[in-house]
Amino acid sequence: MSKPREDLIVVAQIAGAFGVKGEVRVRSFTEDPEACLGYGPLMDETGKVILTPRRHRPLKDVFGVVADEQLQREEWEALKGTDLYVPRDVLPAPDEDEFYIVDLIGCSVVHADGRELGVVRNVPDFGAGSLLEITPPAGAGFYLPFDPETAPGVDLDARRITVAPDEALLPEALQRQPSDGGTN
Repeated sequence: MSKPREDLIVVAQIAGAFGVKGEVRVRSFTEDPEACLGYGPLMDETGKVILTPRRHRPLKDVFGVVADEQLQREEWEALKGTDLYVPRDVLPAPDEDEFYIVDLIGCSVVHADGRELGVVRNVPDFGAGSLLEITPPAGAGFYLPFDPETAPGVDLDARRITVAPDEALLPEALQRQPSDGGTN
């Protein structure tokens, strides 16, 4: 089996066959859903071309795609769930204060006061906005909102995200401990 290529970014996924004329359903992961079909051939994680969109039309929450690759309905169905990638260099540069998720994964997460909180494992969005899924040095992973208030500093060159969350959002082991100064 071939090794995954690090220069590829997932932009879509095969959602199954459509109709009886060889169309395939494609679920987009791009901000502009139709954009995933305009980046050229769509590949698997090793760089093998899976489908080259010729025409497409919107369906309910996917696109019906006619591809240069002439596969039978059963063959498209067998590929259901296959992630589709494009080379990073065909994607547009992100706007200021926008990031590709792949660039955030693996960044260290540091509290504004200097505490090391962990490493970004993923950046899911369950419908209420993006979250940083963080793997701490010890213990179970946790989530923090990925917004300008909670994550005010992203330095991709240093692979570091500075966060300033409410302490209640942190696991107990990472929360700032009250000082033992005492009161009278």
